[in-house]
Amino acid sequence: MKRPVARFAGTGRYVPAKIVTNDDFARVLDTTDQWIRERSGIVERHIAADHETIAYMASEASRGAVADAGLTVDDVDAIVLATASWDRLLPSQACDVQAALGARNAAAFDVGAACSGFLYATTVAEGLIATGNAGTALVIGAERLTRIMDAQDRSTAILFGDGVGVGVLRPADDGRGILSTYLKSDGRLGDLLYRQGGGSLHPPSQAMLEDRSYFIKMAGREVFKSAVRSMADACDHALERAGLTGEDVDLLIPHQANVRIIEATAKHAHIPMDKVYVNVDRYGNTSAASIPMALDEAVRAGVVKPGMLVLLVAFGGGFTWASIAVRW
Repeated sequence: MKRPVARFAGTGRYVPAKIVTNDDFARVLDTTDQWIRERSGIVERHIAADHETIAYMASEASRGAVADAGLTVDDVDAIVLATASWDRLLPSQACDVQAALGARNAAAFDVGAACSGFLYATTVAEGLIATGNAGTALVIGAERLTRIMDAQDRSTAILFGDGVGVGVLRPADDGRGILSTYLKSDGRLGDLLYRQGGGSLHPPSQAMLEDRSYFIKMAGREVFKSAVRSMADACDHALERAGLTGEDVDLLIPHQANVRIIEATAKHAHIPMDKVYVNVDRYGNTSAASIPMALDEAVRAGVVKPGMLVLLVAFGGGFTWASIAVRW
């Protein structure tokens, strides 16, 4: 097991006030509360208002995380932001957040790995600390996915919500911190979960809005199978690299995409569900924001305690998957 070089010194989150329930969807789509609950475990999700841009939500969550770490924004050396739903494509979302925060000393850039983005960004930030390029790094998972969802597609519109989660990474001490990381991708499966419109290959157009190709598309059944297989693989590798087993895990915080995927992942890792943090019922799938939002919620609720072994695991479009084992 390697000696930790970085630890989470603080966490924060921002959740929009507006809530949309399954019954709200049932009034406009061919679906029911029961149908959604049985297939996803989702009951409600939060939807960003017009003023709640990613830059706004991320800066608010970041201020809370920085304060939680006992620091100020002037202490931040790097901002690594993961998202799949940028406010704008140029400049980077991280630079807009830097400006909103007033974090004048920070280098800022984005990481794109869909729902695995926060774990990818955390691994990058750990490297910045290990090489001496940063002493304090903000790692942000931020999404406003409801702006790029097809409101007429019941298979995807019901799944996603908005929000931001933040972790503050600092040099490790007392043997606590990140014990292992694992990143993996398979681009051959990218067309199972993708957004065709909006890039330079398929620029935005009226035709794309009319044929709905501007929005996220997902082959749900195939994504489900790959998610279970890949998150199991990620759990195995993070634990093996840390010299640990599922029995050593005090808390599993998985990407909150679907409760059935979460249950299958926990079963594979031999982690009982009473050691798994689940909030997908209240937030839906918030992609890159889901793990840091759940982590902050668990920390503030006292579920995560010093000395605990916390395993983070995610799967997302790309396909990408990742895991991190942390001694809290």
